[in-house]
Amino acid sequence: MKERLALAAYGALLRLLTPFYLLRLWRRGGAEPLYREFMRERLGLYRSAAPAQGWIWVHAVSLGETRASAALLERIRALRPGARILLTHGTATGREAGRELLREGDAQAWLPYDRRDAARRFLLHWRPAVGVLMETEIWPMLLAEAQRFRLPMVLANARLSEKSLRQGRRFGALLKPAARRLALALAQTEADAARMREMGVPHVEVMGNLKYDMAPDPALVERGRQWAALAGRPVLLAAVFREGEEAMLLAAWRGLRVPRGPHRPLLVIVPRHPQRFDEVAALVAKEGFSVARRSGWQDLPPDEALHADVWLGDSMREMPLYYGLAGAALLGGSFAKLGGQNLIEAAACGCPVVMGPHTFNFAEASTLAEAAGAALRAADIEQALTQALRLCEAPSEQAAMARRALAFAGAHRGAAERMAAAIDTLVA
Repeated sequence: MKERLALAAYGALLRLLTPFYLLRLWRRGGAEPLYREFMRERLGLYRSAAPAQGWIWVHAVSLGETRASAALLERIRALRPGARILLTHGTATGREAGRELLREGDAQAWLPYDRRDAARRFLLHWRPAVGVLMETEIWPMLLAEAQRFRLPMVLANARLSEKSLRQGRRFGALLKPAARRLALALAQTEADAARMREMGVPHVEVMGNLKYDMAPDPALVERGRQWAALAGRPVLLAAVFREGEEAMLLAAWRGLRVPRGPHRPLLVIVPRHPQRFDEVAALVAKEGFSVARRSGWQDLPPDEALHADVWLGDSMREMPLYYGLAGAALLGGSFAKLGGQNLIEAAACGCPVVMGPHTFNFAEASTLAEAAGAALRAADIEQALTQALRLCEAPSEQAAMARRALAFAGAHRGAAERMAAAIDTLVA
């Protein structure tokens, strides 16, 4: 009874919040126009019937999950050459990146808002054979409706931090029944698996992390190295930084009294969210540093960029370029209490990483990288800058750490094949 009341209250709350949810999407569409497209899909409304049934449905909410799903989709297609893939997303960056993963006969849509009626319309429209949610996507109403449709749901590349487990306990009447409705969770680590079992997921298997199977574009990495040679000075990357971290970084950068002149280090900042590009550019200028924006040139950086204090990485899907450019990277999300970002891509590009104290979202990967000598741990942003600059100015040490990073990334591949095989057993 308690669980049914919790789900009913959750559904009533989401119905009340629907106008605000749609307004928020419309406002975000001012900076990212894709949010304003196909808005009807957010409520499970479609203008025409689905062209087929039996889809293998994969939900990758944002850019990181979408990119991680690429290797999984490749292995699913190898097992089922005629499979029709339905890709759903929640963010504009995810949907844009997902277009590149589609093949003839595939489809793409927004995942509806987690209302009972929207979830039901979505499932009636597409009639998938299996549903695959990437990483942390637990939607109570959607999972309840999937159970009614007897649709097996899988949580792939699944992770659950201790912090998220505490939140799950707090809202246990709502989230534990949702966890029980999963047919299978394919966990990244043994620790993730233990926490999922505690949440009530009935079947959990440890498969590893799909992000080790991501192959960075070698052409982008090489272009980054060419730009580094053109710059002719040490390059330090602030990779996938989150709100508040850039201000910390710039204050610490100023405090270090980095030497001026043509051979001074170049700081490259890549914000996590594209809607913050203008904000970060203004912050850099306000701090008195000259800034060049990546969006301002095509193939080669112009002279004014080569002489700038800071480059702003305001482009999408070019992280391999930035990792190729850098002598070392500071890991975004790890200096504020945000749990860190994915460091595996940096390792696969041969870029040493310096991470802050907060990496709970990627605890095992960060621990393994540090143990393998592919990453360093710093207590704060000031210490991280000191360590990263030392690496950038010590070519032999930097090259040795880059080799260890490549070896670390290569040693943990194979999750995509294992996960695809597990998902395939659930397809009728």
